[in-house]
Amino acid sequence: MSDHHGRFVWHELLTTDIAAAKAFYGSVVGWGEQDASTPEFAYTLFTSGTAPVSGLMELPEEARRMGAMSRWVGYVGVDDIDAAADRIKRLGGAVYVPPTDSNIGRISVVADPQTATLALVKGLKAGQSARAELDEPGRVGWHELLAADWEKAFVFYNDLFGWRKVDAESGSTDKYQLFSSGGQTIGGMFTKRAQEPIPFWLYYFNVGDLDAATTRVTNGGGQVFEGPLEMPDGSWVARCRDPQGSAFALQGKRSPDAVKQLGWSTIKNGSLLRLAASQFDAFITVDSNLPFQQNID
Repeated sequence: MSDHHGRFVWHELLTTDIAAAKAFYGSVVGWGEQDASTPEFAYTLFTSGTAPVSGLMELPEEARRMGAMSRWVGYVGVDDIDAAADRIKRLGGAVYVPPTDSNIGRISVVADPQTATLALVKGLKAGQSARAELDEPGRVGWHELLAADWEKAFVFYNDLFGWRKVDAESGSTDKYQLFSSGGQTIGGMFTKRAQEPIPFWLYYFNVGDLDAATTRVTNGGGQVFEGPLEMPDGSWVARCRDPQGSAFALQGKRSPDAVKQLGWSTIKNGSLLRLAASQFDAFITVDSNLPFQQNID
């Protein structure tokens, strides 16, 4: 079994405006860009320094006609993608794009039984990162599932990827289940509120100065829907959307002056729960059963 099995190894933005996305994330997160197109397919790599960290592609026209919106997708590495796709169907999930060769490896776009979308990849051709890099600026440092029922969702992902529960800090009053892959804590999941229309995965990008980054979000035409919120480890998070409507989150430090101006902490009783912003309801309305990834032969 490879070191990447069961881990998020790649992240990809499907957007309606490639040029705008390049400018926005270049400003907010500090990403560079590298063309990775083929004669048949346009594709861009976002880079941190010289290392590829995520991909960028246009949301297929067919998906737009069906109502799909711009969004981030996380790819989980697997040792046997055909077996994993079959297992997803047996466990009650869906396979929107069956295993197929692409410019980044052999991929499959799938959904869990509660309709949260993600992707599988085997033989990733770019961006396989060392574990230590999860904490580095510009990386995706956290993966969060807003589930219809987190306990049932965890059973599914444990069966599929072998994810393990990680104990949260004592004193937490809200149920936020941390999970690990290969001994490394990589994310958390919790049951979304009823007014949030669909389950979904949210990805957190590491930034050095959260206040500066959220200012760049708004200056670049995006929106900050929640935060900054303080976490028990002293980091801060904010939930956002880009100008094309893709949900994402930021995590990083705040300056002492910014914290002093705030005058209060959003963390009480050691809770780890990162509640989804009620404003997400306004734009996370697309049916998650829509296929939105092109087959790339």
